[in-house]
Amino acid sequence: MIAALVLAFAASSISGVVHDATGGAVSGAAVIIRVESGAEQRVTTGPDGRFSVDVAEARDVTVIVRAGGFAEKSERVTEVDRPLQIVLAPAQLLEQVTVTASRTEQRLGDTPASINVLHADDIQNSPAVVADDVLRQIPTFSLFRRTSSLSSHPTTQGVSLRGIGPSGVSRTLVLVDGAPFNDPFGGWVYWTRVPLEALDRIEVVDGSSSSLYGNYAMGGVINIVTSRPSRRTLELKPQYGNRNSRKLDYGLSDVWGKVGVVVDGSVFNTDGFPIVVENERGPIDNQATVKFRNFNAKVDYSPTDRVQAYFRTGYFGEDRGNGKIYEVNDTRWTSVSGGVRLRLPDESELQASLHGDFEDFHSNFFAVTAPSATVPPRSILRLTIDQVVPTTATGGVVQWARALGTKQYFSAGTDWHWVDGDSEEDSYNAAPGPVTPPLQNAVLALRRISGGTQRSAGFFVQDILTPLPKMTLTVSGRVDHWRNYDGHNLEVNVPSGTPTPNNRLLDDQEDTVFSPRIAAMYHVTERVNIWGDLGSGFRAPTLNELYRQFRVGTVLTLANSELGPERLKGGEVGVNIAPRRDLTWRTTYYDNRIENPVANVTIAVVPAQTTQQRQNLGRTRIWGIQTDVEYRVGPSVRVGGGYLYNQAKVEEFAANPQLVGNFLPQVPEHRGSMQLSYTNSRYLNAAFSLQFIGRQFDDDQNVRVVPGESEPGLPGFVLADFMVSRTLHRSLEVFFGVQNLFDAQYFVGTLPTTIGSPRLVNGGLRVRFSGRSTP
Repeated sequence: MIAALVLAFAASSISGVVHDATGGAVSGAAVIIRVESGAEQRVTTGPDGRFSVDVAEARDVTVIVRAGGFAEKSERVTEVDRPLQIVLAPAQLLEQVTVTASRTEQRLGDTPASINVLHADDIQNSPAVVADDVLRQIPTFSLFRRTSSLSSHPTTQGVSLRGIGPSGVSRTLVLVDGAPFNDPFGGWVYWTRVPLEALDRIEVVDGSSSSLYGNYAMGGVINIVTSRPSRRTLELKPQYGNRNSRKLDYGLSDVWGKVGVVVDGSVFNTDGFPIVVENERGPIDNQATVKFRNFNAKVDYSPTDRVQAYFRTGYFGEDRGNGKIYEVNDTRWTSVSGGVRLRLPDESELQASLHGDFEDFHSNFFAVTAPSATVPPRSILRLTIDQVVPTTATGGVVQWARALGTKQYFSAGTDWHWVDGDSEEDSYNAAPGPVTPPLQNAVLALRRISGGTQRSAGFFVQDILTPLPKMTLTVSGRVDHWRNYDGHNLEVNVPSGTPTPNNRLLDDQEDTVFSPRIAAMYHVTERVNIWGDLGSGFRAPTLNELYRQFRVGTVLTLANSELGPERLKGGEVGVNIAPRRDLTWRTTYYDNRIENPVANVTIAVVPAQTTQQRQNLGRTRIWGIQTDVEYRVGPSVRVGGGYLYNQAKVEEFAANPQLVGNFLPQVPEHRGSMQLSYTNSRYLNAAFSLQFIGRQFDDDQNVRVVPGESEPGLPGFVLADFMVSRTLHRSLEVFFGVQNLFDAQYFVGTLPTTIGSPRLVNGGLRVRFSGRSTP
C-alpha cells in the first residue's frame, strides 16, 4: 500500500504515473485514495498511465493501486503535490482478485473453484478480432461447432465449458458488467457483440454455479468486465487484414467530478471464406461473410464514496452470409441496463440492477437437391424456411452482503427474468415441373407462429466462513421457480387457408428447483492449497428448444414443446501449488452427472435428409482432469499452458438404448493450449500460442465419417497464432497478427463436410490520447 501523511490545513493534489517494471504505462488501473475517516475517492489511469486527485481532507491519506495482472501496490506519500512514480509488479496467478465465483471480491487463491482470468493485456496480445477466438486459449472453453464466430451461424455459438451439454444453446451464463448476455430466446451468445477493446478482464468459472446464478449457470459462468471511465480519453484501433477484412474499434471516455462517461464500439466487415471443403463445393457454395457494428454508452455516477450508480445502453447489428447463395441471417438488438451499489451505515453492501433486451433475428434455410444423372452435386437448392424471431426480455437482481465479524461473510439476494418470443416461419415446398438452376422454384406451403413466454425467479443465500485459520468454507443454496405459459403452435396451410392438425395451444409447464453447493479450501502451506466442492444445478429449456426448428446442411432439427429441465449433480477436487512466486501449477478433477439433458437425437435418416428432434436424453456423465501451469521469467516473459482430458458419454436413454456408451457429439477427449509472451514497452510486445483439439464426433450415433478418413468423427488439429506490437510514441502503437499461422485445414462438420477459418492476417494502429484524470 501507499500511505500518504499530509498536513490537514491545506487542500492538496495527489498525482502520478503508474507503470510496469519495464517503464510501460499501465492504463485502466484503479487508484483508490483513502483518508483517515474512511472516505474514499477512486479514479482510473488514462492510456498514458497518469492520474490526479484533489483531496480536501489531507490527513493520513492512503493510496491503493490495483490493475489486472499486477500485484496490488501501496506506499506512503510524504510530499504532497509531488508526482508519484508507482511501479507495479506482475501478480502471481493466485494473487489475482475475482468476483464471479462468489459474487463478491476474493483472491483466486482463496476461492474454492476452477477459475481462469484473461486480462486486457491477454486480449491485446491476441490477433483475434472476436471474443470467442480469444477465449479458446482456455482449454475448457468451446462453442458447439469448433469454428470461429466469424463464419458460424449465431445459433451454433452456444458456449460449453468442459463439454457440459454441447449444443447451440449455452450451458454457461455469460454476463457483461453483471447483465445477462446470452440470447434471451435461444441461449446462444453473439461473440461479435463483445467490445474487445473496452474490456478490463474476462473471468471464467468452470464449475456449476446454479447455487448463485440459477438457470444458465448449470455449466459455469463467464463474466465480461468492461473498463471504468478515465479523464479525456480517446482510443482508436483501425486494422486491415486479408479476405478484405476491415475493423475499427473506438472508445471515448471522460470524467466530470462525480460523473464518468464511456462510449465504445466497433465496426467490422469481411469478404469471408468458403466453409465447404473444396472437393465438395458446387455452384451453390460461396463465401461465409459477416458484417457487424456495435455501439455502447455507459454513465457512472458516484455522488459519495458510499453510492455508485450506472446506466448502460447498447445497439448491435449483424448481417451474415452463410456460405450458400441466398442463405443469410441478420440480427438487430437494443439493450439497456442500470443499477446502484450502496454501502449502508452498518457497513453492509446493497446492490440492485435492472436490464432489458429487444431483439429481432431473421434467418432463412435452403435444402440442397440430391445429385442424380441430370443434377450435379450441390448445384440446385430450394428455399425451405424463412424465419423471423422477435424477442423481448427483462429482468433484475437485488443482493445484500455483510461481513459478520472477522470470520464470516454472508450474502443473500433474489433475481427474476421474463422472456417473450415467437418463431414466425414461412415454410416452402418444391414447385412441380422442371428444375431451374441454380435456385429451384419454391411454393409457400405453411405459415407457423410458434412461441410463448417464460418467467423465472430465484432466491439465493451464501455464507463464507473461516472456521480454522487455514480453512475457508463456502455454503450456498438457491431456490428457483420457472414457468412457461401462453405456448402456441399456430399453423395455417397456405393453399387452403385452413389450420393444420398441428395448430394448437400448448400446455403450460412449471417447476421448482433447489440448487445447493458446499465447498472448502485448505491452505496446507503458504504455497500449497487443496479444495473441493459438491453441488447441483439445473437449466430450463429455452423458447428456442421448445418452439423453433432449423436446418444445417441436410440435417433438419425439430422443436419439442414437451421438453423438461436438465438437472446436474457433481463435484470437483483441486490442488494449487506455487513452489516459487513466479511459478503456479493447478490441477482439478471433476465429475458431473446430468439427468434429462436436452440433445439433438436422430429420429429418421433418408438419402436426402437426416431428421433430428430435441429430446431429454436420459442421463449423461462428464468427467475429466484439467491442469494448467504459468511461469513468469522476470517481468517480461510469461510461459503458460493448459490441458483438458474429458470423458463425456451417454449413460442411459430408455427411448434408444443404442446410444448408451456413445460419446456426446462435439466434445473431444483431448484439448490443450500453450502461450509464450514477451512484454517490454521499450522494445516490443510479442505473443505466440498453440491450440490443439483432439478427435470428436459430429453426431449422436458416433458414425459419421469425414470423406477420406477411416475412423468416424472429425480429426484433431493444431493451430498456431502470432502477435507482435511496438509502441512508437506514448499515444501510438503499431501491431501485426496472424491466426492459423500455418494455414491448417480442420473439419467442423459433415453433411456436407465443412471447414474452419483459414490463415487470417491483420495489422493496424492503436491510437490513444488522454488528459488529466480527476475523481
